[in-house]
Amino acid sequence: MITHLEADPGLQRWDGGRTLAGGSPFRVLRLSPKGSELVDRWIGGEPVTTGRSLARRLVRAGVMHPRHDRAPFGPEDVTAVIPVHGARPTALLAALEGLRVVLVDDGSSEPIPGAVRHDVKRGPGAARNTGWRAVTTPLVAFLDADTAPQPGWLEPLLEHFADPEVAAAAPRIRSVAGDSALARYESARSPLDLGIQPGPVRPGARISYVPTAALVVRAETLDELGGFDESMRFGEDVDLIWRLVENHQARYEPAAVVEHRPRGSWPALLRQRFGYGSSAGPLGSRHGERVAPVRMSLWSLLTWILVVLGRTRLAALVTGAAAVLLARKLDRVGAPVSASLKLAVRGNLGAAGLLLETAGRAWAPLVVPPLLATRRGRRALALVAARHLLDWRRTRPPLDPLRYALAAIADDLAYGCGVLRGALREGDRAALLPVLTDLGGRSSVPVGERE
Repeated sequence: MITHLEADPGLQRWDGGRTLAGGSPFRVLRLSPKGSELVDRWIGGEPVTTGRSLARRLVRAGVMHPRHDRAPFGPEDVTAVIPVHGARPTALLAALEGLRVVLVDDGSSEPIPGAVRHDVKRGPGAARNTGWRAVTTPLVAFLDADTAPQPGWLEPLLEHFADPEVAAAAPRIRSVAGDSALARYESARSPLDLGIQPGPVRPGARISYVPTAALVVRAETLDELGGFDESMRFGEDVDLIWRLVENHQARYEPAAVVEHRPRGSWPALLRQRFGYGSSAGPLGSRHGERVAPVRMSLWSLLTWILVVLGRTRLAALVTGAAAVLLARKLDRVGAPVSASLKLAVRGNLGAAGLLLETAGRAWAPLVVPPLLATRRGRRALALVAARHLLDWRRTRPPLDPLRYALAAIADDLAYGCGVLRGALREGDRAALLPVLTDLGGRSSVPVGERE
């Protein structure tokens, strides 16, 4: 049950508050006068006592975030499941004092005392399955052996289970700070760190997955899903979450923090990134276009193809036509023309960023060789590389810009090579193909929704 709501920082309101815009994926919702009044009161701090269906809808859309007065569960209702290999995680166990724990020794050469044991190494998915099936509490907290939960990490996650629709809640996973260049890079660009903004977890959203390096899940939901797919060496956590959100809700809660040790060397980091990329092929065969490397409007894609071809005037005309069509659609729900123009411009700029990122990451093994062969292609690659310098300027990580950019380029290439390898091995192209909206006259922005 949702008790309070907080507006997402990106929420926009037009037409006296009756039109809401925001969320992830971005959408526009039209409210009745009563619905608008309720949103005003919720933003002002009033609890949710009426209009619960509207409240759930706004939470699912990501335009507002739930806050609960109390958690229905306590630490006594949670069992931590920790896969281990090689050594007992003494520091982690000390941090979990007072919590029930199931250790799963995944084929260590020397048995780990007190752990459920696999005689041979079967992988993280199998180890977690063995662990949660031994749990008798209603909640399971998956934790990797090299994590360090920070004080107060569990309570913000437990609060989300006040909503019976929520089956999983994930904390923010930060890389442990260190003095080495590798540790400083990981602290700024860890793939496990999903940022400071809370939100719903689902494919295509800003938070499209959460890792099981730290994740709390209802035991009954794990039983319903059959747990992890043990055939997957990487990406088994993404697969679990995507199956879970088909019928349940999952939340990302950065108020809860768990730290994670970075890789021990640059080669180890690149092997890890290659492995992460290789999961895209198996995920594509299981989940189709959910694993697409980029989603964007057909209009935006056409605009930037024309820019690359040097047809800037025609690109400007396409952008203008898209803005006019968007303005007509949004006018029906009370959005001002100025807002439509801003959305069109922002959408095209965002699409440019997505294309640059995808070209330098998921598509890198395919696009870098041909682009290197032409002058215009080399200019495009310079822009792909320059985005890391812009990212450094925006975030100011504790690493000099050149080393940061070189590390990010190597990181992206390793991931892209993994994506290609996984797609070829799986025989599935979903991990390489874009998903385009606005096809067949449909809008990527739902309009005319009412409450």
